[in-house]
Amino acid sequence: MATGEMTTSDTQTPPQLPHHKVKIKKTGQRACNEKNEKGKFCGGHLKRWFYTTDVIEQDCGDAEKAWGKNAEAYRCEHCKTLYLPSPEDAKVNVAGQGRISVFGLTLPPKEK
Repeated sequence: MATGEMTTSDTQTPPQLPHHKVKIKKTGQRACNEKNEKGKFCGGHLKRWFYTTDVIEQDCGDAEKAWGKNAEAYRCEHCKTLYLPSPEDAKVNVAGQGRISVFGLTLPPKEK
């Protein structure tokens, strides 16, 4: 039943790699939503994964063959599930928009 729910809620299913489980992040998602054998969520943090510098991944090479050298990918710190960014989060930082910097901008002088 859980797998049926996952396929109906996800609009896209990314191609799976031979040695990794791959999912697509939801908009603003920062924690893993993979369920374990007991049906509980993993809840591990999703961290940016630089697979070209990962020693274990260099032996496998699945991610680099499938996505190239500089693709944006995230990995759960606990269960190691890989997440690709969602199309809606194309240019949004995972931590949020943040404040706009005033450094380097020409600001009008203060009125006295």
